[in-house]
Amino acid sequence: MSGSLRIALGAALCLLAGPGGIVAAQSASREPVPLEFHGFRAGAHLSEIAAQVERLDGTSLKCVRARVDKRISECRAMLTDPDFGGPVEIWLSAVDSVASVMTLSGEVAPDQLDQWRSGLESRYGRVGAKVRGSQWAMQWIRHNRMIRLTWRIEHASKVASVALVDGAVLDAWGRERARRSASRS
Repeated sequence: MSGSLRIALGAALCLLAGPGGIVAAQSASREPVPLEFHGFRAGAHLSEIAAQVERLDGTSLKCVRARVDKRISECRAMLTDPDFGGPVEIWLSAVDSVASVMTLSGEVAPDQLDQWRSGLESRYGRVGAKVRGSQWAMQWIRHNRMIRLTWRIEHASKVASVALVDGAVLDAWGRERARRSASRS
């Protein structure tokens, strides 16, 4: 996926995560369990994520700063750790070196998708899967953070992704952009 398409995807995820979102599902829990997937979490510092990528796969996270807003970085890596069941692409957008939106995606075997889904449900609670077109999604929201498992059939294969979004990081970035824009006017 191109960088601009991924940024648009991240923005769409944030919009869908709102109170009236299409697949909004709040998992009620008294205990704060941080939303993470295989040790990755939105809101983590890039150094933590780079270390996790290095531990899992021995590869490195490659980041590029945005030209328009130097506070933004887009980072990528390809993971082949067996815990994922196959190659998984990691993409993230970071604000001031803190992950705001992150996706882990790849083609998965049917049993691997079931393991991803059951692992998320056992950790964060059962939620209903929602369908939109040919895509299915399950979502959990806690403390202004969201994790969403999405899957679809593509060319007789299952493609799945896990998106992690930190609303606080995105909100702070939006407020700062608005403040800077107002001060320039």
